[in-house]
Amino acid sequence: MRSRAAMASAPCRLYLITPPRLDDLAAFGRVLSQALDAGDVAALQIRLKDAPDDVVAAAVDVLTPVAAARDVAVILNDRPDLAARLGCDGAHVGQDDAPYAEARRLMGKDRIVGVTCHNSRHLAMEAAEAGADYVAFGAFFPTATKTPKTRADPEILTIWQETMETPCVAIGGITVSTAREIARAGADFVAVSAGVWSHGDGPAAAVKAFNAELAAGVAERAIQA
Repeated sequence: MRSRAAMASAPCRLYLITPPRLDDLAAFGRVLSQALDAGDVAALQIRLKDAPDDVVAAAVDVLTPVAAARDVAVILNDRPDLAARLGCDGAHVGQDDAPYAEARRLMGKDRIVGVTCHNSRHLAMEAAEAGADYVAFGAFFPTATKTPKTRADPEILTIWQETMETPCVAIGGITVSTAREIARAGADFVAVSAGVWSHGDGPAAAVKAFNAELAAGVAERAIQA
């Protein structure tokens, strides 16, 4: 199991989120293998909104070995109770899900708990002070994956990076063409779903392209500093 150290602050890394439906787990497992082999990925979030527990459990069962073999943390969205029972490396909770304290109690002290904070530094500071392993800001761009409740400006990443130590994840409509801007602004991790799985040249090519853009953004950030 990848521990909390897996989400320690580091140069900007890719954080993949599954498509909202996985009708053919075996096929997606093969696609995921190719994507993870194409470049650095820190984490895979399994996000199957409103799916029955057995469907989520099946996805965790199939995808965890693929990720674990490549030292990629597996994080379950919304359900820290299920994440703990299934042995996931972490859980991600939104503002309408289980409170951070409950998620931490369920997951234990060594596993990852991340918190959605929309475009609010106040929510993020509360989560960080409570002990969250990362805070997630967004959405930064229009996205078809979900209907975002808020829009965030990249400046929030810069301010966070300058004032707080807890890693921040940028999420929401990020593509290869916008990834460099987000990395330059100060994201520690960039969460992507459709930007990888629906990429015109395929997910593996997308992972390569994202990593190149994130590295360029980090280098530009260093020059600006």
